[in-house]
Amino acid sequence: MRALVKPGPAPGFVLSEVPVPSIGPTDVLIHVEKAGLCGTDYHIYAWDSWAQHRVKPPLIVGHEFMGTVAAVGDAVRAVRVGERVSAEGHIVDLTCLLCRTGQAHICERVQIIGVDRDGAFAEYVAIPEYNVWRLDPAIPDEFAAIFDPLGNAVHTVMAAGVSVKSVAITGVGSIGLMAIPVARAAGATTVYAIDVNPAKLELARRLGADETFLATQADLVAEIRRRTRGDGVDVLLEMSGSGAAIDQGLQFLRNGGTAALLGIPSDNVSLNLAERIIFKGLTVLGINGRRMFETWYETEALVKSGRVDPRAIITHVLPYRQFEHAFDLMRKGEAAKIVLDFKGDIAKP
Repeated sequence: MRALVKPGPAPGFVLSEVPVPSIGPTDVLIHVEKAGLCGTDYHIYAWDSWAQHRVKPPLIVGHEFMGTVAAVGDAVRAVRVGERVSAEGHIVDLTCLLCRTGQAHICERVQIIGVDRDGAFAEYVAIPEYNVWRLDPAIPDEFAAIFDPLGNAVHTVMAAGVSVKSVAITGVGSIGLMAIPVARAAGATTVYAIDVNPAKLELARRLGADETFLATQADLVAEIRRRTRGDGVDVLLEMSGSGAAIDQGLQFLRNGGTAALLGIPSDNVSLNLAERIIFKGLTVLGINGRRMFETWYETEALVKSGRVDPRAIITHVLPYRQFEHAFDLMRKGEAAKIVLDFKGDIAKP
């Protein structure tokens, strides 16, 4: 089969011919049809500091996808060949303390497809039956391919408790953009969006942000405080991973507020812990992945109801062979969400 491979410790991916993955008795082989590009994929593509410390090539990348079940292991009971599916990309051990106490999304021995084990930028991917998510027929393919990142936005918003609260989102890449309609659906009274890219801010306005700001605005902290009776916003949703954005966001978050941090910094972040968090009495939440599988049910409900429509966020659907162009669009900030199309001439499993 064809797959996008990280062959070694250097920037870039290579389109390669590799064996179709084998499956064990409780595994499912999925023919990938659509796959979403993520900021994590770009970290790995660019081979930044985070990727260098986390990823061990060679590796097939990619973790956002949908497709059709091509084969199942002998012990698989609930999933059938031909079903249309997506999958939770965090492969957990189901035996550690966290898995046994309803927190499998932060399993101590988690393996993430496309990061710790071979992933979904390929014609086929092998996934444990436990991780497979059957897709509702009402969910279009392109939407289904991005349930993973949309789930990140849903998890972040729901964990922060935004109902009847003012919200600031720092970083409106694809997940930050998704968080805007999710926050609206969850009852946020006001949503501010902050980014360095004017085009992304324009899209944020179309998705329902009340006001948008360039992160470089000199008086930004004072401006947001002015708009919130001098207090600051109730909730910060940090989606950028930028140390400067984290520091700035904590400044315009009110005393006693909640900061939900999803963005992944490329390196260590320095901030005044006493002034930004301790003296302000903040609640700081580290958000990782999606709650298994509460977030998937919430995400499906939001999309099916029409409360969240990913259509405006998916700016490009490209043939997978154009992956270099896709990552160039990401690098230039000229795309929100890109979906790669793996349909067409495929290998036989």
